[in-house]
Amino acid sequence: MAAGHTRQNLLRNTWRFRRSTCRRAITMNVRDALLTKTAPMFAALGDPIHLTMVALLSANGSLPTILLKQATSVSRQAVTKHLRMLEETGIVTSQRVGRNRLWQIETQQLREIRGDLDRISDQWDTTLERLRRFVENDSQ
Repeated sequence: MAAGHTRQNLLRNTWRFRRSTCRRAITMNVRDALLTKTAPMFAALGDPIHLTMVALLSANGSLPTILLKQATSVSRQAVTKHLRMLEETGIVTSQRVGRNRLWQIETQQLREIRGDLDRISDQWDTTLERLRRFVENDSQ
């Protein structure tokens, strides 16, 4: 056994680890249900063209397809396809105005995504803090 480590300390740390693992498994099921809804949104935002369009719509409000096309290097049909995918995930909405289709950001969906990112960040902070305490206690 390593210097400074007693069998009792190792058993105590093992029990803490098992208990926290069980707690995490229960909360992961709840969290997984929440993330199932937003996972397609994260996937959609992972595409550079999608992200460019979301940034343009966020900065400028409602825009027609043709203006979004001019900001990218892809065809109008490709822009429409990308926008439809964003619409399917609920990130943008569209409405027909004459011969044009205006696209706009669905702000509630972005708030939900932001909330998920905040929760994930908090979980990482908690996990890293637990790891730090474990390492410091183990080294003493």
